[in-house]
Amino acid sequence: MKWPWSVTVKGFAMGMADLVPGVSGGTVAFIAGIYDPLLSALSAMSKDGLKALLQGDVKQAWKAVNGRFLLALGTGIGLAIVTLASPLHWLLEHEPVLLRALFTGLVAASVPLVGRHVGTWSLNMWVWAAIGCAVAGFVTSLPPLVQTDHPGFLILAGALAICAMLLPGISGSFLLLILGAYAPVLLAVKTLDLIRVGAFAIGAFAGLLSFSRFLTWLLNAHRQATLATLTGFLVGSLQALWPWKEATRALYTHSDGRIEYVWKNTSPSSAPMEIASVIALALLGAAIVWGLDRWGKSRNQIEGHAS
Repeated sequence: MKWPWSVTVKGFAMGMADLVPGVSGGTVAFIAGIYDPLLSALSAMSKDGLKALLQGDVKQAWKAVNGRFLLALGTGIGLAIVTLASPLHWLLEHEPVLLRALFTGLVAASVPLVGRHVGTWSLNMWVWAAIGCAVAGFVTSLPPLVQTDHPGFLILAGALAICAMLLPGISGSFLLLILGAYAPVLLAVKTLDLIRVGAFAIGAFAGLLSFSRFLTWLLNAHRQATLATLTGFLVGSLQALWPWKEATRALYTHSDGRIEYVWKNTSPSSAPMEIASVIALALLGAAIVWGLDRWGKSRNQIEGHAS
């Protein structure tokens, strides 16, 4: 069978988003039209897929979890992490204003794309959106905790981060940043520290098996309220991506000499060129999201006709 390159490309976009604090891979999956198939495949891993595997029927297990889809998606995510971890880490350190501007556009443009799936915006839906906005705003305003790279801690961080990565609007990378695990995980990937990468992967896999089933149930039982809350998550997370920030106080110093600060949002720079660059990159981010949305729709229509 032909390799599903469109799914791999969407996985690459998800992986890129998950590397950046403030942006959720779940958002990319949603606007790309693969969110429900992804949750269905993941939740089947701990139900029908596991049952078939325990019975020794590998072929049925592969079919139950939509293995071809997950393999293609996972390949794209893995390629993004391996190829972009270092350059994105460099950009976060040397061009944070411009990088945050790009992802502000990405997230802002995602708000109406997720919100349109709510259907009728009744008073209840607005309340759920407000709750989601408040939760995301609070979580993304927390300062980072003191970091550690102990494998046991990375297992816990992986489980929590993967839950956030599945939710549109909640950034798994930002949660890692708050936990103090973002730098250790990125460093482990860059240096191919298999012990710490493996510990993080174990936690992430455990989180996937448990949280995906709960999220699938939530979307099936309370879809409109859940999507309204996720739309609020997106709005609330925008404050974390505001391009201009100022360090207020030092928290701690990393082993390589880098200092971790508490940041606050500030007014825009007075440099006209920087402001113009921020606006241009935000518009570029929005254009990427809308393009991905249209491409996802067209690909799903083509694949639907083909099947």
